[in-house]
Amino acid sequence: MDEDLLPIGQFARLGRLSVKQLRHYDELGLLRPAWVDPATGYRYYRPSQAREALAIALLRSLDVPLAVVGRVLAGEPGVLKGVRDDLEAELARRRRTLASLERVMAEGLPAPRVRVVSEPPRHVVAVREVASGPQDVGRATSQAMARLLAGGAGAGSGEGEVWLAGVFPVDLGEQVEVTVVRGSPPGAGTEVLAGGVFAAARHVGPYDQISLTTSAVLAWCGERRLAAAEVREVYVSDPAVTPPEELVTDVLVRFEE
Repeated sequence: MDEDLLPIGQFARLGRLSVKQLRHYDELGLLRPAWVDPATGYRYYRPSQAREALAIALLRSLDVPLAVVGRVLAGEPGVLKGVRDDLEAELARRRRTLASLERVMAEGLPAPRVRVVSEPPRHVVAVREVASGPQDVGRATSQAMARLLAGGAGAGSGEGEVWLAGVFPVDLGEQVEVTVVRGSPPGAGTEVLAGGVFAAARHVGPYDQISLTTSAVLAWCGERRLAAAEVREVYVSDPAVTPPEELVTDVLVRFEE
């Protein structure tokens, strides 16, 4: 054995990593020991490997996933851009969550006026997107809406008014199918959005905070033992010309009578 080799405990202190981490990184092929004693299985490292160990510790402290750390150490260019984009998206989500929390702190738990309405079946053009969990519903909805609008606006009321809505399941699991629909005259490429009886309430404010009103409407249904079957968001305002705090959205929860 090379006399310059360091046992794993000493090297761990040098590289600011734990022994458990070093063993894990060895198993992943991320940081291999310079020599392993065949009789005892003890791992030994060269002092020159401390730079690599410290680089791993630094990248992990910056929330860089282990799979990406290996690519960074391999010198792959531009690999950290995706990590930065993910962190920016998470930061934006946290800011939206904070804004919703501040609204609840200022106004209390939402208690909108809920009314029962009947909605007729509608001919619509639909675009679907799958969200990877509740936290991804906003992204999926925005992406589906962009695809829908890229196909051209349709006539929702027969008077030039565009009818746009999002359709969501009541239970939000690990995968959530989001459907965005646009009212359209019957024809090729359209489908029928079922009508029914709905508990409805009006939400005023950013789209990111619609869940506050949705929760209140679902609570109203629960208190009356009404089995909720579907959640809809009807987008009344045009976000291109309406400030976020003034956006109007009708929240409808379809229930079985």
